Amino acid sequence: MKRSVILSLLVCTVSVMCAAFDDVESVVANPGVDASTQINISWAAHVPGTHIEYAEKANGQEAWKRVEPTFHRLCTTYDSIRSKSPKGQDIKEGVMFIKCAAELQSLKPATDYVYRVLDATGKVVVPVHAFKTAPAAGEWSCCVISDFHTYTPAPGRLKAAMDMVGTVEKYNPGIDWVLHLGDVAAWGGSWSFWVEMYKQPAFARYMWTGLNGNHDNMTRGYDKVSKDFFRDANYVPRNGYEGQVGVCYHFRYGDALFIALNNEEMRKDAEFAQASQWVRKVVTEARASSNPPRYVIVCEHYQWFNAVTGKTSQYGRWSPIFDELGVDLALSGNNHIYASTNALLAGKETDGYSGTVYVQTPSCDNERGQGMEDIAYNKDIIKYRWTEGDRTVGAMDMKVDDKHIVLTLLDRNGNILDTVEVKAKR
Repeated sequence: MKRSVILSLLVCTVSVMCAAFDDVESVVANPGVDASTQINISWAAHVPGTHIEYAEKANGQEAWKRVEPTFHRLCTTYDSIRSKSPKGQDIKEGVMFIKCAAELQSLKPATDYVYRVLDATGKVVVPVHAFKTAPAAGEWSCCVISDFHTYTPAPGRLKAAMDMVGTVEKYNPGIDWVLHLGDVAAWGGSWSFWVEMYKQPAFARYMWTGLNGNHDNMTRGYDKVSKDFFRDANYVPRNGYEGQVGVCYHFRYGDALFIALNNEEMRKDAEFAQASQWVRKVVTEARASSNPPRYVIVCEHYQWFNAVTGKTSQYGRWSPIFDELGVDLALSGNNHIYASTNALLAGKETDGYSGTVYVQTPSCDNERGQGMEDIAYNKDIIKYRWTEGDRTVGAMDMKVDDKHIVLTLLDRNGNILDTVEVKAKR
């Protein structure tokens, strides 16, 4: 029996056994290896035969092109996981579905596209979503956000984060996509949390991408920890190193090379060595290519500094490697307190034309932030810290051109709190 037929039979059986689902859910656009011409669309199907149509945005006159999934398999990653219902009841989620992805190729750079998901009969089951491809070079911008811990019994968390995306949109109506730095789910093993998150209109407007946070990597009570929760909720480029394919990855967005890491399997010395060797390889090969990036941006979830007091955290691990490779910008989250530096090389500030700028995002769920103490460490290199305490909501606008990257920290009311410049290297 063909594999596709087996998948269809299995999913049809499982759908009868479980609670009612939408035929298709958790639809999201992630980048391909080169986001100027490649975008990955993924979704979870509870019926066989789903596919997508996409087109250049034409205000109702779209010339739709049909694309079958280039990837599909039965996903049991979230099955039989202890969780909570939206009403706070103890539940066990019985979830299996066909994980589908369409890897779109040969797109036009800097172009607005729309897409939709259809069932086997050609009926549209997910209405129009959108994304914009990256420019081959030149200006672009994005929203940078993290740590909103989607948890259906506390819907205010997700609302605060989506409102914050709206605040960034008001500040910069031209944002092209959204980058998250992890902990977007309270328990990554709870499929219903991902479903609720991907229902939000902001996910239908933009390409999103991000990385695996410690909360995204866990279930309730730590019954299970797995990077597969992040992997199977998305479809990022499959160019990570051994054991991290679909979780660690790199992609080009315009003149910038982005590298996403997985802290949860980087704790041991051997794991860190494997990750750092991969970063070296990716950066070295990109710089030696016929189209070297203007900027190199490395993203991980764990903070560079414990901004409660300023104490060194992942900065101590990575700064020698970033110095060696000439990384321009290092982004992180997790600490729930914003912190930023100017460009640093060998532990000292530079004129900005060498060294790495370090920035970590605040939390934005209005519920799980933390307070600061007087700074006791790294006073000479941490230029700004910010938190609202337990109820923190903030995110960043990032604008990029051929001269510099400018990151602007905004609070929930759109007030500008900090501005960071990353200069293009000479």
